[in-house]
Amino acid sequence: MTDGLRAAVASGRLRTGARLPATRLLAGELGVSRGVVVDAYQRLIDEGLAAARTGAGTTIIARPRVRDSASDRRRSLDTLRLPLPPADGIDFDLSPGVPDLSAFPRTAWLRAERAVLDGITAADLGYGDPGGAPWLRAELAGWLARTRGVRAEPDDVIVVGGVAQALALLARTLHAAGRSRVAVEDPGSRGARDQLAHWGVRPEPVPVDAEGLVVGELTQDAAVLTPAHQYPTGVVLSPARRRALLAWATSGDRLIVEDDYDAEHRYDRAPVAALQGSGPDEVAYAGSVSKSLAPGMRLGWLIAPRRLQAELLTAKHDSDLGNPALPQLVLARLLATGDYERHLRTVRGRQRRRRDALIEGLRRHLPDASVTGVAAGLHLMVTVSSDISDISLAERAAGHGVLVHPLSWHRHRPGPPGLILGYAAHPPDRLTEAAKRLGEALSRPGQLSRPGR
Repeated sequence: MTDGLRAAVASGRLRTGARLPATRLLAGELGVSRGVVVDAYQRLIDEGLAAARTGAGTTIIARPRVRDSASDRRRSLDTLRLPLPPADGIDFDLSPGVPDLSAFPRTAWLRAERAVLDGITAADLGYGDPGGAPWLRAELAGWLARTRGVRAEPDDVIVVGGVAQALALLARTLHAAGRSRVAVEDPGSRGARDQLAHWGVRPEPVPVDAEGLVVGELTQDAAVLTPAHQYPTGVVLSPARRRALLAWATSGDRLIVEDDYDAEHRYDRAPVAALQGSGPDEVAYAGSVSKSLAPGMRLGWLIAPRRLQAELLTAKHDSDLGNPALPQLVLARLLATGDYERHLRTVRGRQRRRRDALIEGLRRHLPDASVTGVAAGLHLMVTVSSDISDISLAERAAGHGVLVHPLSWHRHRPGPPGLILGYAAHPPDRLTEAAKRLGEALSRPGQLSRPGR
């Protein structure tokens, strides 16, 4: 049945926005049990083709990707997108998680690469330690201790191809140990959830509120979360929740996976220290340069409890024999010379100005919207009091040339409507114009039912 529904969506017989029949009604028409229909609808929801909201039923929201389509080639595989007009119809791509790629420190990188090549030995270009180049592991251990409060020796660091690979290695290790239930934040990163499921563990949603993950609802074997700047709500895990989370892990020999995806981008104060520093035996800490340099670098780090180190290193070796040597050594030199930290200071100043411009534009052109979360990261979450779904709001924005994510794309359970707006890739003047376009798209008479708080 799922295949038939999926084919109907792909062919256009079920168009975007079409509401599916009630499960009981369709089951009666087809002569099958209601459970069969419920399962089929849930598969479409899990695949991002449909969405369900209380009182609104199940609605088609996207078509399956076509492998060779031009639109797929221009979109990243790990970023959820809406079905949209042609590319030339989008003037402002405010997809979350995209850094300012124009800010990549080309001069500093080239200078560091030349210095590395001048001093590199033949042995440095051979098969190395699957855990990473020793120089980079040492520099990362020192830098993370200094800036994030991480407690680790160089040998504790595993260099990985971004947080995605860190999650893959951890998921494989958990699955092999028969610990298949993993809590994920709701709302939370859809990409992380899909990554875990791909490697054989079962992601189970746990709600997030103003203090972060609701620790009291945890019953799983492990938990994956973003405590320093929750994605996408932007809240910080409260001190009480941090203590409760560590106690939960200790009491049942459970694992906490800390995705520190953009903690270096805090604009009003120093970011809260990494959770790993308070519980190195309970926390696997993962980060990358995807938000600070570029996602195309595919460079990140994983620092896990030592009891898992041997299994993770074996899994890393079996995956790819280790990351490419030259980029590791270049990053090590950038860290050693301070060029990486200087780059971060420059980027933070630029990102803060962009965030301020977008917020000011929203206040002026969409005053009924509320921005949530702390001054950090590369995105805003905006909530609105609306009588229509956030998917419809995002489609209206796309019709005015602005690409945003509906919050429901990142939810597992139904919840209030919202939009997620990335600002890192655009200068302030373009963000001001994007906010104006959003105001034109969303502030139509009767669309927003009451002022936001």
